[in-house]
Amino acid sequence: MSGQPQTGGGPRPVLALSGGIGGSKLALGLARVLSPGALTVVANTGDDFEHLGLHISPDIDTVTYTLAGVQNPETGWGRADETWSFMTALHELGAETWFQLGDRDLAVHVERTRRLRAGVPLSEITADIGRSFGIASRILPMTDRRVRTRVITQDGPLDFQRYFVEQRCAPAVTGFVFDGAPEAKPHPDILAMLCNPELRAVVICPSNPYISVDPILALPGLWDALAACNAPVIAVSPIIGHEAVKGPTAKMMAELGYTVDVLTVAQHYRGLLDGLVIDTVDAAMAGRLHVPVVVCPTLMRSLSDREELATAVLGFADRLGRCARRTG
Repeated sequence: MSGQPQTGGGPRPVLALSGGIGGSKLALGLARVLSPGALTVVANTGDDFEHLGLHISPDIDTVTYTLAGVQNPETGWGRADETWSFMTALHELGAETWFQLGDRDLAVHVERTRRLRAGVPLSEITADIGRSFGIASRILPMTDRRVRTRVITQDGPLDFQRYFVEQRCAPAVTGFVFDGAPEAKPHPDILAMLCNPELRAVVICPSNPYISVDPILALPGLWDALAACNAPVIAVSPIIGHEAVKGPTAKMMAELGYTVDVLTVAQHYRGLLDGLVIDTVDAAMAGRLHVPVVVCPTLMRSLSDREELATAVLGFADRLGRCARRTG
């Protein structure tokens, strides 16, 4: 356990904003160094889509499988020891197979879809699935309303999964639209946590700022609530040197006309952050950032890497203290 401050009400809660693979790695580190139940992970649902009649929630599932210790260690998504009989049979029928659904993974989608059609909120379903996997941390969809990320490309708009999976991020990106976000509301428990005077920290995990974190921040009132909360808001850069650890973050930055570095990450979250964690590779840039910085290894290859980074993030939050002031 970390040496977190204790109060009469127990361990102080931590709120993490996460996308899929990169964010879930830090979420696991946080879950392991915090007291059981202290962590709430807000998962992006802009990647959700309907496929083969099923409701697929890729980021929620990646966080769930990672915290449960059943994720596929080779891909980072899906489940370990997966079988693919369903996809093989689907291929034999000549149906769409561009989005891979393993047999064990498929059970989650079927059950989620069944309950959604019965009127059960996504947040309740996600909580029940988490409990079935024995996860002590809470995984909370950013909203129970429908929000869908659309990627604007030089070839026209694409639904996110068509861009990301079917076309493997090949089209050049010019922007993003989060359909449904203006009408959606953040899950009320997120806003309640941000008003909790005992909140220890808000951690923006090293997920893609544009397609994993921005859909969360696009929900009405959430940016302002984060900026106004008493707990320090800390981001971990998804950029190391001039590259992304995984995924199209660096490619998107370049196509949008931005320099691929930690300065761009800091500028993207300007007005929201109290601190930024960057890798030792980028130590020379620390003095050019407009917020307090911690420099430490951020590449999470092993479980101990995840725990050490989580401990560094929480220690940073504790040094910044509550009622930290943003610097514009």
